[in-house]
Amino acid sequence: MPQLQQNKPEKNDSKNNVYSIYPKKVKMQISVIFAIVFGIYLYSLRETEADFLEFFSELNLVIEKLLRMFPPEWSYIQAAFDPLIETIQIAVVATTFSVIICIPMSLLSANTIVKNKYLYQTFRNIMNILRTMPDILLATIFVSFFGVGIVPGILALTIFSLGLLAKLLSETIETIDPRQMEAIRSTGGNIIQVIWYGVVPQVLPNFISYGLYVFELNVRASLVLGFVGAGGIGSIIDTQLNFMAYQKVMAILILLLVAVIVIETISNALRRRVV
Repeated sequence: MPQLQQNKPEKNDSKNNVYSIYPKKVKMQISVIFAIVFGIYLYSLRETEADFLEFFSELNLVIEKLLRMFPPEWSYIQAAFDPLIETIQIAVVATTFSVIICIPMSLLSANTIVKNKYLYQTFRNIMNILRTMPDILLATIFVSFFGVGIVPGILALTIFSLGLLAKLLSETIETIDPRQMEAIRSTGGNIIQVIWYGVVPQVLPNFISYGLYVFELNVRASLVLGFVGAGGIGSIIDTQLNFMAYQKVMAILILLLVAVIVIETISNALRRRVV
């Protein structure tokens, strides 16, 4: 019994330690950081002249336009099937191209494979440049080069997803267990054998998961690219919006929503099987 009474103060001490886990200095630093971030927010809000009061005052006009989209014109869904298939085809082709090109680029951007720092840094910079260019900007540039159609959309999504996919894969390669590669090198294996037997088995599940994730992104992005003439279902949405055919637009959006849900469901099921 005396021993039990001696243990009680230890429990109280542990509670006090939990309550004092953040010292005053840390609390002060957090408060200062929060104040700075809030000040930057207020400054940005003032400089951009964003008037949310005006937005809420005209909210009735927004609601009125939303109500004009109902009921959807279901008969127009049949006309939207071909552009939807084209959108998915653009995403499939762009994802395939980016997956193929990203394999050598990600290997050359991983310091576990490339020991030459100049070669490594060169490909890292190329990868960073690709990731800084938005897909809508790339589509606009390629439309000006090749004209309206699906080719600018495929090229824009290929470059956009290449930077993202190469970064994800290269960082995965840099975090793998190096002992498998060293074991293959010690037995006289060349660089191809090191990659095939030491790298591929460790990164393949993540690589497939990244590819499926990028495909989902490309399906959504190809919708937006249609607004600048890069093909797909976005082009007919833009056309119907210009004609103020809101009921047709709602029918297209519902069809697109169903397609995205189906694609995500299949993609998630495949990802769970692989990873």
